Amino acid sequence: MKKLKYLAAFAAAFALAAFVLAGCSSGGSSSSASASASGSSASASSAAASSSASASSAMTKLVVGFDAEYPPYGFLDAGGKPTGFDIDLAKAVADANGWEFEAKPIDWDSKDLELESGNINCIWNGFTLEGREGKYAFSEPYMLNEQVIVVASGSSIKSLSDLAGKKVITQAGSAALDLLSAEGDQADLGKTFDGGAVQTIADYNNAFLQLESGAVDAVACDLSIAQYQISQTGDKYTQLSEPLTSEHYAVGFKLGDDATAKTVTDSLKKLYADGTVKTLCDKYAEYGLSFDNWILK
Repeated sequence: MKKLKYLAAFAAAFALAAFVLAGCSSGGSSSSASASASGSSASASSAAASSSASASSAMTKLVVGFDAEYPPYGFLDAGGKPTGFDIDLAKAVADANGWEFEAKPIDWDSKDLELESGNINCIWNGFTLEGREGKYAFSEPYMLNEQVIVVASGSSIKSLSDLAGKKVITQAGSAALDLLSAEGDQADLGKTFDGGAVQTIADYNNAFLQLESGAVDAVACDLSIAQYQISQTGDKYTQLSEPLTSEHYAVGFKLGDDATAKTVTDSLKKLYADGTVKTLCDKYAEYGLSFDNWILK
């Protein structure tokens, strides 16, 4: 019995040794390592392909962030559908490049957060270039704009100097606010206003309601907004002849996305050449928009 146990034990030991030697042989090791490397390579190739596919599809859909109360550039029509000059223009660019298109209303004061989070991939809504350089990847400017002051018709305010001690309001997050705030080019003027600063409100429609009611004395806004409000309300409002500053509109993308910004610039030039821009300007002329202000050719 002991002999049988000894022989069985010897046979088991011999088999184990043979197995270990086979596993340690150069052929077995190379084959195993090769299979492992092959698997890793395939996995890496798959990941690279996935990454490449992701990169190539990064701009298959243009998601435009816009202020829904910023006519004529962006607003909601009677049926709640996004419309406006910039919305139509952006849609034309998307169509020209084979991109899907979505116009997404946003809180204008939160536009940077919307862009950084990826909820939108561009800001296209009467977006002023000046003062924002280095913060976004911009297209070339396409439209001339000014920051202006609007007062009620019959107001005693005839010039910028007459604004001293007066209540002046603008939209939160606007170019006018940047201009009149502490670091802006018109900071000294802003300090003369009632309360020592320009007041802010969520949107321009309500700013003009406050002007109409007499709650404020003036509204600081884009030229396009002034032209729209004056065209829609007859003789209620008057624009001061002296602008706060002249500037330009451009399309803003996340910093570093220069390739898409250039694609949009090239597309806008083509849309100007084929007459699309003129057609859209004429469409919104009743809102005070002028083709003469287009500069990208």
